[in-house]
Amino acid sequence: MLTRKQYELLMFIEKRLRATGVSPSFDEMKDALDLKSKSGIHRLITGLEERGFIRRLPHRARALEVLRLPENVTGTKVEAPAPAAHPAFAEAAAAAPAEPRTPFHPNVIKGHFAPMPGMTAGAGEPVDLPLYGKIAAGTPIEALRDTTATVPVPGSLITGGEHYALTVEGDSMIEAGILDGDTVIIRRCETAENGSIVVALVDSQEATLKRLRRKGSSIALEPANAKYETRVFGPDRVQIQGRLVGLLRQY
Repeated sequence: MLTRKQYELLMFIEKRLRATGVSPSFDEMKDALDLKSKSGIHRLITGLEERGFIRRLPHRARALEVLRLPENVTGTKVEAPAPAAHPAFAEAAAAAPAEPRTPFHPNVIKGHFAPMPGMTAGAGEPVDLPLYGKIAAGTPIEALRDTTATVPVPGSLITGGEHYALTVEGDSMIEAGILDGDTVIIRRCETAENGSIVVALVDSQEATLKRLRRKGSSIALEPANAKYETRVFGPDRVQIQGRLVGLLRQY
């Protein structure tokens, strides 16, 4: 799921690359999306990169590569360039049938969740939490509310207060042990300690999972992946929507 502006920018970049083989400039992207500043384009590109739709090629100015397109775009196949195969294996590789791609489906239990403030469950008592959707999908948590999907979690992770679950999309927090496809357990709150991993809503439109750092009057959202940069915002642009308290992973 992408925001409208993220979708527009991705399709503009993809169309320009197909037509010319050269990425559009920031000024061209700003004009195409009718934005007032290039900082907005920078934020959109960072979001697309974190979600695995594009990547910036190192040591080359204006170099972007489209890795994949949204699921609703059909008829266009985008593939990342593969490394050259050894001649001895080229013929065998070409003849091998392609393996079908299996989409990721969370293991959920249908049901309804009623928040119980102050709830504390025993370690042996599983609790069904609402599975709202994918974090880092560019959508506010409030818009993801869906009480028809839940996920069972160990009661020991629920220490009081209201909790919900989200599916992680992207690799921006891999150095904190949070991988693409993981399910994170979030305790709803509006404040968090410095250094906590939080669900943050930026400019009332983009939800992201990042480590919270306060720098004076500014708020920094820090990824746990060296290839992504820390983003710094004014305090009025960031709302805390929850704090990470647990993680589930399927193998």
